[in-house]
Amino acid sequence: MKRKKLIIIALLLLTLTTGCTKYLSDNDNKRITNEKTGQSLTSNILCKPKDPELLSIYEKYSDNMEVKLEKLQDCEKMKVYDKNNYNGLWVQFFVRPLAWLIIKLGLLVKNYGISVMIIGLLLRLILMPFSAKTMKQSENMKKAQPELERLEKKYKDKTDSDSMMAKSQETMMIYKKYNINPMGGCLVSFIQLPLFFAFLEAINRVPAIFEESLLSLQLGTTPLVGIKSGNYWYLILIALIIITTYLSFKFSMSNTGSSEQQKQMQFMTTFMLIFISIASFSLPTAIALYWVVTNGFSVIQTLILKKRR
Repeated sequence: MKRKKLIIIALLLLTLTTGCTKYLSDNDNKRITNEKTGQSLTSNILCKPKDPELLSIYEKYSDNMEVKLEKLQDCEKMKVYDKNNYNGLWVQFFVRPLAWLIIKLGLLVKNYGISVMIIGLLLRLILMPFSAKTMKQSENMKKAQPELERLEKKYKDKTDSDSMMAKSQETMMIYKKYNINPMGGCLVSFIQLPLFFAFLEAINRVPAIFEESLLSLQLGTTPLVGIKSGNYWYLILIALIIITTYLSFKFSMSNTGSSEQQKQMQFMTTFMLIFISIASFSLPTAIALYWVVTNGFSVIQTLILKKRR
């Protein structure tokens, strides 16, 4: 059984490391940036840009693209499957269908920014049962923690193979008592991760998304460029990214584990919050909006699930 799980995890990892976003570069391998928006341009786009200025940039560096520009369809006409532009299983079964869905819903609601947020929320709703299961596992682990700590003290200075085997058996008995699946959290993550990365890939690889605006926010513009151009609404966007990320981390943190493990978790959370806060200045607005909406949903979902316990 363990072997099958390892094979599944290995296959998922292989999937996630193929077909990822590749950035457009010149002949000196220097990344090409859209000066107007500050966005690094994607080379393996799934459809053709419509904006004349953006299209001219891609035409200039067409030889460095994964699929030649003339072989791509207009984004509005993109098909859910294109046998002429095969990009591998990861793209064909995950990324492209999500990109197609974003485009079709965007045409329906007349805005790709709204489409990105709606589909992001729908994915969260689909994954909600898995999130609930993860939370239940975390609560069960919290209940089992006193017994696990006593077990650690019992075998603290025993390193022989018999003691280690006995410790392992007693640990599994505690897990069984509290209905804890040691691999449960990992498997849930590996269900969620492909969809999460595929959705970000889909956003990155559809130029039409970054050609539009939502309210006063241009979807391809990074907050740093937006602020420099005098649009201070991007400061609110950055604040929302930081606040929703902080709350998401705060409510999802587990109180299980030793004091040393708690310190390590706190350090990692602080590090990630600082990292995301800095990275938020260079995120295209479309991805930033997705981040804010889904993190906000995650906070509300966690509060609801905790109240039901």
